[in-house]
Amino acid sequence: MTPKYKYYGPAILWALFILIICSIPMGKAGESPRFFPGFDKLVHCGLFAVLAVLYCAGSIRRWNTRTIRIEIAIKNTIVLISYGALIEMLQKYFFTWRSGNWDDLFADTIGACIGIFGVLITANAINRDEN
Repeated sequence: MTPKYKYYGPAILWALFILIICSIPMGKAGESPRFFPGFDKLVHCGLFAVLAVLYCAGSIRRWNTRTIRIEIAIKNTIVLISYGALIEMLQKYFFTWRSGNWDDLFADTIGACIGIFGVLITANAINRDEN
């Protein structure tokens, strides 16, 4: 890894995990009675929330700060939403056994925002406690 990306190792691994999970054929798994309606959206939201936390942690380490600045948080949000859009486009046009849709991208966006908001709140609370 180049020094620019060395802090993002866990986020890159998690992003690859998301890509693999979103590319495998699920068959009839989504129709199982074990899953409730909307379970897929909850999974998308959770996967991207974790990705956002890992990506923000990499940004904090890369910039050697105690929190992420708002412009970095906005950049991270744009990168994560773009990654979600890329996955949906791949599902729609390349992984023909999957279907990309706007609802999944919306769930990805909500998850990314939840993760980034959580990092901002946590870092703010930690920094306020130490002052």
